[in-house]
Amino acid sequence: MTKIDAELVRRWLAGWTTARSLPEAEPVEPAGDGLRSRCDQPGREVEVFALRADEEPESLARLAADVAAARQITWLTVPTLRPGTVEAAVGAAGLELLHRSEWLMTTDLTDHPRHAPAAPYEREVRTEGPVTVVSLHGPAGEVAVRGTVAVVGGDAIADRIETDAAHRRRGLGRAVMSALAEAAVSQGARTGLLIASEEGQRLYSSLGWHRIADVMIARAPVVPPTRAR
Repeated sequence: MTKIDAELVRRWLAGWTTARSLPEAEPVEPAGDGLRSRCDQPGREVEVFALRADEEPESLARLAADVAAARQITWLTVPTLRPGTVEAAVGAAGLELLHRSEWLMTTDLTDHPRHAPAAPYEREVRTEGPVTVVSLHGPAGEVAVRGTVAVVGGDAIADRIETDAAHRRRGLGRAVMSALAEAAVSQGARTGLLIASEEGQRLYSSLGWHRIADVMIARAPVVPPTRAR
């Protein structure tokens, strides 16, 4: 791949907002350089996703300037094949990098490996509309690992794959990803998409997911509140 497919980013974002019950992302006007999602989270009120940062560097410069000037706390997420260029561009706009080495990844779900959780863990699968949540519970009923997948058309977007620290290195991440893939395929999905943190990259790679691009995330520096005297 010589450039990022903007349509692939749109597809991932459609599933991500669905998985998190967020409003549909809107185009950043007037140039349409990216998409804006209202997250309404503390420290992450809005997130802007660049669509053509590599092929049109001026579009990234415009987005970075808008994020730097935003009144709400806004993150800028940039899928890229040129991380060094992106780092320089967001730095020139006065933004700070929060994450510099996440990955956009994909896989053919019909070939996804199958892994069952070992005893004493039990699997719980809950599906509401296009969203499925899989939880693996430990012997005391505690949630050991949880993950979400949203199916939009033929795509399944995995999100928030989280393993409790006390239950790591037991193959539970593989088991929950297997269950999510199985649920997605049963709903008609064939292509898996996700953004992998540094911690998750080894797991997803071992399951046959392929890296498409780096993903860099930046925001304006947060100024600590002034203490009253």
